[in-house]
Amino acid sequence: MTQLRLGLKENLPQFLLLVAVNALVGGMVGQERTVVPLLAEAEFGIAAQVGMLSFIAVFGVTKAAVNYFAGRLADRYGRKPVLIVGWLIGLPVPLLLMWAPTWEWILFANVLLGINQGLAWSVTVIMKIDLVGPRQRGTAMGFNEAAGYGAVAAAAWATGAIAENAGLRPAPFFLGLAFTALGLGLSALFVRETRGHVTHETSTAIPSHKNHDGNLTPGQVFALASWRDQTLSSACRTGLVNNLNEGMAWGLLPLLYASAGLDLHTIGVLIAIAPAVWGIGQLATGALSDRIGRKSLIAAGQLTQAAGLLTIALGGTIEYWGAGSVLFGVGTAMAYPTLIAAVSDVAHPRWRGSAVGVYRLWRDIGFAVGAILAGVVADLYTISTAIVVVAAITAASGLDVALRMRETLPRLVSDSKA
Repeated sequence: MTQLRLGLKENLPQFLLLVAVNALVGGMVGQERTVVPLLAEAEFGIAAQVGMLSFIAVFGVTKAAVNYFAGRLADRYGRKPVLIVGWLIGLPVPLLLMWAPTWEWILFANVLLGINQGLAWSVTVIMKIDLVGPRQRGTAMGFNEAAGYGAVAAAAWATGAIAENAGLRPAPFFLGLAFTALGLGLSALFVRETRGHVTHETSTAIPSHKNHDGNLTPGQVFALASWRDQTLSSACRTGLVNNLNEGMAWGLLPLLYASAGLDLHTIGVLIAIAPAVWGIGQLATGALSDRIGRKSLIAAGQLTQAAGLLTIALGGTIEYWGAGSVLFGVGTAMAYPTLIAAVSDVAHPRWRGSAVGVYRLWRDIGFAVGAILAGVVADLYTISTAIVVVAAITAASGLDVALRMRETLPRLVSDSKA
């Protein structure tokens, strides 16, 4: 039997397959980014911003809860079975978006989408970390998130272009049918289980913090990641803020641009800019975090996100909105893959899946918090005011990382103890 080896080069074919699968997972979210916020008012008569954004809150809460259990299930039953179940649950989503007779059916579609994302995206993250080992976690997360959010951007642009010519439904969601069919087929036929790589790594693992052994219960992992460990809890809180601003952007930016009289194609282009920039940018920032460390990139990334959001809120032209979206994407590229790499640095391989699940639980609660907060502020004041509030929260989070989080990159931690 061939001996398992850790590393990107050593597992390149399977790694690239997982990158492709995660791109399809991202496309499932991207099909909603441009069209669904506009559907709320155009076809279902929902005028209040908080009502329009309810689909994001439902998605975020569902995905957050499933993220937690996905990590535990992947540790217990294996990665591949969880991935396949995720795709099976995602199959009805495009059909529901096409033909939903009421807004409640859209909400139900987003429950299923949250389960699909919580299972499938979580597991592709964990599997890539399993394959590459401790030296290239940032690189692995860069590729993972680049594929996922690059596909979000491409699908957001494509659905906007399709809707401009064929209407808001059903044509834009034909893409989702293709994503689910390809994702399920590749996962079932070609993806291989990676728990053997975890066993191999465990025999030589040196956790970043000596008090973290490999025999923790799920409850102990939850407590450690949520509040007991300063670095893990800081990562969870920062992830929540990261998706808080993403939930706001998902729901309010299409409405902001539509209120300025932009056509659907232009809205789709503007919506696609940020995920495209952070999707491509993560190829560089993930690898960079393996060289210079995690903490500085995370803190600087959140401050850059805040600058981008302020530019969008205070600008009133396509040029300002485009520039702000680029800054927002750059900041997200700096923070997003680096946070997961930091959590993986600290976690022992035996409970790493569970730790990543806890992190993703808190991170994706941010979707719901951002959607509700932004909707309420926008209803009370204006959309621009809501964006400014979220920008201020993001900037405060970046400063907190700079003051509170420890560096986790194994090489730098080892050097500091030498």
